[in-house]
Amino acid sequence: MLGRPSMSASTCFDTLRETLRADLDFHGTNGSYGPHAWHPFPAKFPPQLPRFLIEQLSEPGDVVLDPMLGSGTTLVEAVRLGRRAIGCDIDPLAQMIARAKLTPIDPTAAMETGLTVLSAAQSDYWQDGQSLRQDFQLRFDGKTADFIDYWFLPQHQIELFSLLQRIEALPQDCIRDFLNVVFSSTIIAKSGGVSLARDLAHTRPHRDMGKQPGSAFVEFGKRLKRNIAAIGNGMPLESEETSYLSVNGAMDSSEGHCQAEVRAASAADTGLPPESIDLIITSPPYANNAIDYMRAHKFSLVWFGWKITELSKIRAQYLGHDAMSDMEYKNLPDQCQETIATLAERDARKAQSLRRYFGEMATVISEMKRVLKRGGAAVIVVATSNLRGIDVQTHRGLASIGESAGFDLAGIGIRRLDRDRRMMPARWGNQQGSQIEARMHDEYVIGLVKS
Repeated sequence: MLGRPSMSASTCFDTLRETLRADLDFHGTNGSYGPHAWHPFPAKFPPQLPRFLIEQLSEPGDVVLDPMLGSGTTLVEAVRLGRRAIGCDIDPLAQMIARAKLTPIDPTAAMETGLTVLSAAQSDYWQDGQSLRQDFQLRFDGKTADFIDYWFLPQHQIELFSLLQRIEALPQDCIRDFLNVVFSSTIIAKSGGVSLARDLAHTRPHRDMGKQPGSAFVEFGKRLKRNIAAIGNGMPLESEETSYLSVNGAMDSSEGHCQAEVRAASAADTGLPPESIDLIITSPPYANNAIDYMRAHKFSLVWFGWKITELSKIRAQYLGHDAMSDMEYKNLPDQCQETIATLAERDARKAQSLRRYFGEMATVISEMKRVLKRGGAAVIVVATSNLRGIDVQTHRGLASIGESAGFDLAGIGIRRLDRDRRMMPARWGNQQGSQIEARMHDEYVIGLVKS
């Protein structure tokens, strides 16, 4: 990961400062092109934002890192622009989605394989349903089986299982990865998916026994066609012929290099060499765990072999999780300490959770500084939170943490959200505003430079 020589810190600082003054709203633009449309993911920023930042702050061949990759938006745009991309995440579904998005596929072959899978699964369901049910009962442990029984009707359980078995019988390649994402998107879907959950795509599932989910076969077919069509609607990859994926360092053997790498690693411990990254663009979770990704992601992950107990352990490791920690965070900057103290007067537990969030983000930002080259920029996109009526000004807290870590603060840009497109659990009309509604009008783009 050599890349070009870094620009000077002063040049990067001036460029970043001007970039943050630009229009970062991207209202009216379509962010659902190419693989960005393959799978719902809450609170992801529009691909135009990382694309603009990458264009302004890096050169072709540079290495771009997103240490909290989410659905892989930054990585996809980095590869499109001829950069090398690295992303880290401990969420297995995020890794799976990003891996599929970053690996070019032949749309015709993917469609043919998907339709073959669908036809074979339907035939299995109607001709060998009893055998399917027996295999299904052997697949899951007790807690995981109870979860599936609670959220999925028996018919849809066997439909999904028949599809899954046919996908698992395929060679381990990019088309299989793509079909796994198609499968997952029939469950985690804006339209409700094939479970009994409502509001699943917003990570706020609640069971509705009156819901009548459609056939998993029908939904899989629809999603397959939509995802294939999205490939044709996307801008062509500038480095499509040489874009190969490395997963935790396992490089595609067809080439001696890779353009993208997805690492099953924490943002606080990426495992990357010091000063190996030219540009960092990332968006951390909310300070009060408003979006609980695992609450939704487990609806898909249990089908791929993850046990409920395993997923609960992963969830407890999420940055900003509300589980209390024994770790002390004594060296937070005054901006953070003052906000925590103000919140503690109203809610001591939430103040403790906020302290943990800032403390964990301090560790993440320190890691970002370690891996970033001198003269490189780190851009953090974050929204604030309203806790017990107090705006905790997350952006100011993270900016002060960045300065305490030794970064130079180039500025904080404001991004006004396009509320008709943002996939968030928000209230509308004249209803009383929720805490989420109170914090979702703006995002902040924090620009840091390593001198």
